[in-house]
Amino acid sequence: MNKLPRITGKEVAQALQKAGFVEIRIRGSHHYFYNRDKDRLVTVPCHTGKILAPKTLKSILNQADITPEELGKLL
Repeated sequence: MNKLPRITGKEVAQALQKAGFVEIRIRGSHHYFYNRDKDRLVTVPCHTGKILAPKTLKSILNQADITPEELGKLL
């Protein structure tokens, strides 16, 4: 398994949108994305300029049902 990239929440949000997720709401600094085809809801913390912790990124990928390799292609 490849190492997870060190990226911000904003970059993850852009990758999710390329993967077909739609931003449905924002509450504070947390952005909520939904994909109708996969019936998945994903929460992404978008703190300005902060790199996501590896465990947080892994959790986001699990919620979205996306592998690290697929994320690399979307970035």
